[in-house]
Amino acid sequence: MPSQSLETVVAEIAAEMAARPDRGQVATYIPELGRVDPNQFAIAVALPDGSVVCAGDCATFFSIQSVSKVFTLTLALGLAGDRLWNRVGREPSGSRFNSIVQLEHERGIPRNPFINAGAIAITDLILSGHKPREALAEILRFMQFLADDDSVYIDQAVAASEERTGFNNRALANFMKGFGVIENPVEYVLGVYFHHCAIAMTCRQLAKAGTFLAHLGKNPATGNSVVTAERAKRINAVMLTCGHYDGSGEFAYRVGLPGKSGVGGGILAVVPGKASVAVWSPGLDASGNSHLGRIALERLTARMGWSIFGAPADMGVG
Repeated sequence: MPSQSLETVVAEIAAEMAARPDRGQVATYIPELGRVDPNQFAIAVALPDGSVVCAGDCATFFSIQSVSKVFTLTLALGLAGDRLWNRVGREPSGSRFNSIVQLEHERGIPRNPFINAGAIAITDLILSGHKPREALAEILRFMQFLADDDSVYIDQAVAASEERTGFNNRALANFMKGFGVIENPVEYVLGVYFHHCAIAMTCRQLAKAGTFLAHLGKNPATGNSVVTAERAKRINAVMLTCGHYDGSGEFAYRVGLPGKSGVGGGILAVVPGKASVAVWSPGLDASGNSHLGRIALERLTARMGWSIFGAPADMGVG
């Protein structure tokens, strides 16, 4: 059992991260993200009673980028059920998040829903039968519902920046279109994809949005049932094995929780039965995951005994 309260641990971790000189590198390949101040850090822990323990820049909105893929996967499973897995796999990629090489070997079927190709295929599924504006509005409403906050929004500047520079994503989408994996017009699919990656939230909102994954598909504070317990289990499993691109094994080894990162510097992590955790620090490591975010989560799980693999003592991790 932890000897300190959660509030104390969260505050201490935020102070430790603020003092670190190593902050990673912001994602300059998306110009709008390259302008974000790397000297920012936030951590938020959403608990079953609806309370949120926060420290750092918890009220600052940031682009969640690929963290949105957890929620588009949830939506798509609601629309298609397990038929979804005919179009997207469930295995770790071991490759860069925007790699086309693996896609060619596997005849246009993305390895999992969290690499870019997989998330584009999931977006195509959500788009089917809708106009792009309608599909995007559905995704945004879902995020606002989960966060219980209508101030969640799409950062149009970030979306435009991604559209101007998203050449690799266009290549992935066109490649999948050639294999019949993408059914809708590529530009429609990419328009929705770029915009849902540009959803902006605070750490507090993101932690609250992930609460259903920590509690068998239901938000215990509101009583809202989002998915079945079985489906929540499956989503968490894919997050654990695939949520950090080619750094997923390292994240599982060090943090020991299901999680999903984004190149905006956010990470959503799930402590089954206990909490949903969001961290944000814009500087990334070599795999495209938040450098300080991962260290903070490693310290949190060690000090609170929250790893799903056991509760090692805090040995000065990170």
